[in-house]
Amino acid sequence: MSSIDVPVSEGTRVYLNFSVSLEDGSEVDSNFGGDPVDFAIGDGSLLPGFERCIFGMSAGERHMFKVPPEDAFGQPNENNVQQLPRDQFDDDIDLEIGLVFSFADAGGGELPGMIISFDDQEVTVDFNHPLAGRTILFDVMIHRVEPAELH
Repeated sequence: MSSIDVPVSEGTRVYLNFSVSLEDGSEVDSNFGGDPVDFAIGDGSLLPGFERCIFGMSAGERHMFKVPPEDAFGQPNENNVQQLPRDQFDDDIDLEIGLVFSFADAGGGELPGMIISFDDQEVTVDFNHPLAGRTILFDVMIHRVEPAELH
């Protein structure tokens, strides 16, 4: 199979392995040890801040990037922490701090929210992304880069 030697840029399809870790070394996600994933730059598969990291990389290159919260999952927003009436939750549910529920959003999609406190009257739910406010270590191995129109 012939390889087309182009760097990662707009209009390319990238085949890569990656891992996402926190600064304390705990791994959040990884596909090292498995087949590479592929996606077209700009298709939404990667957050824009992660895509920008790999621009200019070529097949065979591996780099570790430190991605600040602003370029990763954002900073926590206090408006995303909401108090809901306890009676919105079924009585047979044992509420626990850290429990994640799926809530319907305005568009009919699902929005995960984590319980951070509760009493008999109210349940406080945090709808921020669990990795909001965290610096992410993004380890990337590029296997192949080709013009996206080949697919």
